Amino acid sequence: MLLKKLQLKTIDFKFALTICFFLFLTPIITAQEIIPDVVAQKPVEAPTGGKLKIDGIIATVGDYIVLDSDIDKGFLEITAQGGSIKDITRCQMLGKLLEDKLYAHQAIQDSIIVSDAEVRSMMEDRLNYMTQQVGDINKVVEYYKKSSVEEFKTYFADILKEQKLASEMRDKIVKDVEITPEEVRNFFKKIPKDELPTFGAEMEVAQIVVEPKISKEDKQKVIDRLNAIRKDVLEGSSFATKAVLYSQDPGSAPNGGYYKMTRRTPFVKEFKDVAFSLQAGEISEPFETTFGYHIIMVEKIKGQEVELRHILIAPTVSEAALKEAKERITNVRNKIVGNEITFAEAARTESDEKETRTNGGTLVNPTTQDTRFELTKMDPTLYSQVSNLKGDEVSQPLLNTDDKGKKTYKLITVTNRIDEHTADYAKDYTKIKELALKEKQINAIAKWFDAKIKDTYIKIIGEYKDCSFANNWLKK
Repeated sequence: MLLKKLQLKTIDFKFALTICFFLFLTPIITAQEIIPDVVAQKPVEAPTGGKLKIDGIIATVGDYIVLDSDIDKGFLEITAQGGSIKDITRCQMLGKLLEDKLYAHQAIQDSIIVSDAEVRSMMEDRLNYMTQQVGDINKVVEYYKKSSVEEFKTYFADILKEQKLASEMRDKIVKDVEITPEEVRNFFKKIPKDELPTFGAEMEVAQIVVEPKISKEDKQKVIDRLNAIRKDVLEGSSFATKAVLYSQDPGSAPNGGYYKMTRRTPFVKEFKDVAFSLQAGEISEPFETTFGYHIIMVEKIKGQEVELRHILIAPTVSEAALKEAKERITNVRNKIVGNEITFAEAARTESDEKETRTNGGTLVNPTTQDTRFELTKMDPTLYSQVSNLKGDEVSQPLLNTDDKGKKTYKLITVTNRIDEHTADYAKDYTKIKELALKEKQINAIAKWFDAKIKDTYIKIIGEYKDCSFANNWLKK
């Protein structure tokens, strides 16, 4: 039935997520012409050990090929990450590889462009993560059986580019898929009562945030520093090098401050306003956002897309300012506890957090865009702050430091608690809408595969012709 159908498709998504890291290993080889049935020459070890098998091309999708060893590498990688390969067949693994090859192939046909700068940015992020996991970049190189860091980077760049092409193609397929309230209602009605999903315990949370006040002198020091950096760049210094050395934005500093953005990219308004006011090659004056002070240099403008570099420096918060902020928020808490004002009223009049103060401090779940937080999926830091609060208890002042080092004090309270329950249309509309939309997106992707498989050169060789695939790769 309908929910079972969705659950089966969801299992496919879980499978895809399980092997997503394995895709980093899959070699990308671009063919300029269609590749005939050939058996390659390199022996590889089977994932379970024991006898060797001959590696070779087992499938072609457009200009991309799949080797038999790609499947083995998939099993090895899942095992290395602690996963189980017991229920994953070679045919399933090949099916996932074929999907990604078709995504990437069609992305090129649709003129989707992935720039070298994007690939470099992705590579830095992945290499930083890998290095953190194993402790040394040379161990990463050794694991991938490459002779040098440079050889590994060249190899890895191709993999990341294909992955990004596939991601962009998937996004393009589903970006215009929308769901109406009537479709959500019909989706829910079709679910048999004994198959209704169960939603875990949830809570709604509100907070009041007080930011330490920064003196004009401390702000001016940062502005002067950014102006000095700007002057150096105008005189010939590298903006990217300055960003690596001085920017306090952990997301972009390792990549020389690089970002690619459109007007729909989720940056703060002040940042986007400046970015889209500049010409290529121009450097902004220092300007302020909630994160601190920035300068931006625009590198390229492609239609509605801008490639830029930026440097962020936040003014230092003094101990005196922190002490003053704590005293201020303590006074707010005393008024709430003494019933002089409600938490929601205090949030509207006293909180420095623009995003929450207008709705009484209520937090929005960034994953679901709902106000509810499922306990088992809640951010560990937030959970630790609210788990021991009783009833409508207000926390003591909490010193919070975000991922950019910005310090604030906050009060937090639980405004609503929802026990584990069977799905209810009225109470759980947002979650039901999400399920209905996911099914519609899955159907859109399935329809896309049906059409593109018919129009694309696809060839599967040898024993894999006997596979039973979810998609019609064999064109029967």
